[in-house]
Amino acid sequence: MGKTLYLECQSGISGDMTVAALLDLGADREVLEKALKSLSVQGFETQINRVKKAGLDACDFLVKLDHDHENHDHDMEYLHGHGHTHGHSHGVEHQHEHRGLMEIMEVIDRSQISDRAKTTASRIFRILAKAESRAHGVSINEVHFHEVGAVDSIVDVVAVAVCLDNLDITEVIIPFLCEGKGTVRCQHGVLPVPVPAVVNILEDSHIPVKFTDVEGELVTPTGAAIAAAIGTSSRLPEKLCIIKTGLGAGKRNYERPSLLRAMLIEEEIPASKEAFREKDMVYKLETNIDDCTGEALGYVMERLIDAGARDVHFVPVYMKKHRPAYELVVICDEERVKELERIIFQETTTIGIRRVKMERTTLPREAATVILREGEINVKKCILPDGKVRYYPEYASVVKLAQESGASFQEVMNEFKENMFRKE
Repeated sequence: MGKTLYLECQSGISGDMTVAALLDLGADREVLEKALKSLSVQGFETQINRVKKAGLDACDFLVKLDHDHENHDHDMEYLHGHGHTHGHSHGVEHQHEHRGLMEIMEVIDRSQISDRAKTTASRIFRILAKAESRAHGVSINEVHFHEVGAVDSIVDVVAVAVCLDNLDITEVIIPFLCEGKGTVRCQHGVLPVPVPAVVNILEDSHIPVKFTDVEGELVTPTGAAIAAAIGTSSRLPEKLCIIKTGLGAGKRNYERPSLLRAMLIEEEIPASKEAFREKDMVYKLETNIDDCTGEALGYVMERLIDAGARDVHFVPVYMKKHRPAYELVVICDEERVKELERIIFQETTTIGIRRVKMERTTLPREAATVILREGEINVKKCILPDGKVRYYPEYASVVKLAQESGASFQEVMNEFKENMFRKE
């Protein structure tokens, strides 16, 4: 079973901050350096140092670019549109080596990193490319600009994926992201904060965000894509044990120190496994029907589900005089009983409904998403009494992805199962 990571994003999140925090947690530097050397891109070298931020000792991960690849990502005057820096003048930009999504995927696929790391890196870039494609009104395969293709973004994303794999992180909790305000300069001009790509990622992923009074961009598109790709929950356990802490430094200097804190955590073991499970009360409504058409029974099932029934099913039975019939069974909450009984009487020929109050035991669950090669699907995330996690795909979401991607239903399901196997 893998480890659980908690990312505290009070000062936002970026690619280099995430790599630094994971290195500070203990990710193997030699493994990372070997992985980055296997990338088929040029124009960079990396440095890992210790720095002081607001008096705190933190790890700093620097992707040092050569002159042809520099994008001024950390130049505060350039970012906020004050004057010209490093030889820039009005309307003049360095010619960056632009890459499309498929080219980046090839770089990742050819690299000497684990399959799990490749899957994570590819997932991050798909989310980033999708957000940029929406922002610029082009298809995902037409995205060719430095926000996605810059060398430093490729290095940061692959480094994050390699460090997560090296630490055996399988669950990542991100309660919320903090973002600033104002404007920031990018390749396309001066944009409002949060920039459109970040807004699109937040909208698609439903990551909670807290806006602050800091003048500046705290969440970069790469940082937002990383959070969306690796986050598995926004809810911290009520009680937990902190196993280890890492502190990653950012390069930008705002009034709030640019720091990302990462913690390896374990949920406190409950006093008993039984206490881990949740108990509640439900009602079971049931009635036998032997003189309704199949069409009528199908329609009443749809009405009951639309009216809030938790579950509806039919059981074939034999009634008196050896007549085949169906037993209609409805599971619902107490406040739904009256309305659902009304629908049953209205839509069927029954003249009586049996009602039983029942106690049930359920596993804690929450809605989540899983990113596959073809796209993303909605799943139920359930936690077993021993702390293990299971994911159950939502049928409608699998069907939708199969239709949109052109893959078969079985191919999507097989990819989901392989993805879950890699998590274990």
